[in-house]
Amino acid sequence: MTSPPAHDSWSSAHKLTASHLRLTYGGRTVIEDLSLDIPPHTMGSIIGPNGCGKSTFLKAMARILKPASGAVMLDGEPITSMPTRKVATILGLLPQNPSAPAGITIADLVARGRYPHHHFVERWTDKDEKAVERALALTGLTDMAGCPIDRLSGGQRQRAWIALTLAQQTDILLLDEPTTYLDIAYQLEVLDLLSTLNRQEGVTVVMVLHDLNMAARYSDWILAIKDGRRVALGAPDEVMTENLVTEVFDIASTVAKDGSTGTPLMTPAPLHSLGAHSVRPR
Repeated sequence: MTSPPAHDSWSSAHKLTASHLRLTYGGRTVIEDLSLDIPPHTMGSIIGPNGCGKSTFLKAMARILKPASGAVMLDGEPITSMPTRKVATILGLLPQNPSAPAGITIADLVARGRYPHHHFVERWTDKDEKAVERALALTGLTDMAGCPIDRLSGGQRQRAWIALTLAQQTDILLLDEPTTYLDIAYQLEVLDLLSTLNRQEGVTVVMVLHDLNMAARYSDWILAIKDGRRVALGAPDEVMTENLVTEVFDIASTVAKDGSTGTPLMTPAPLHSLGAHSVRPR
């Protein structure tokens, strides 16, 4: 797996690991014996077909879901035994399809990212204000801060939620499909933003992504899951192979090197032209 890039200003490294996790949902096992040691200060992606357990795994890593067995450790301590506020100052989660109160503005939503840094008697500070302003600026929402969330397009709403996680100023970000609803330009902007936070500020980023080429382009490491089990873990050029795509997604493909980035570039074979050679059951 790729080593984290060096940065002189990183004084500490929060460590998030999963050990032999078994996760259940509705009495059904979704994740079986899955382990992951996330290198601090790296940017990684989790890939796999729909229903394979990616989002469930991310929820367990964020302490939203308690494992049936195994453990998630944050800095060597079981995350399920840690105070919620402490976890929220270290780790931020952007789930799929988050919901907000009706009528809340972008600024008010993003300000909620500061709650973990407050105790009951503490007031809003200049530090809080600057954190919110920075999050709005980074996501291009400064001029829209007073707009209600429910009047936004899907892409604008997604950027507002990303701004909330940025205002939280955690050292680890877990994002479940952060490019949902975004057109290609905004997808690149969001992923470039996360890459900048990772490379310049040392934020550890873990994303669930459906776009394999985006995962390969922006990740130091990729975890591939199928049927709740780990299939592969490693650098993009180790994981993104034609055999892996067939094994995990049941499709034929061609994997070449992207001429502009040098990262793997996957092109799926058209299913209608495969005939008897299609690997997906009919």
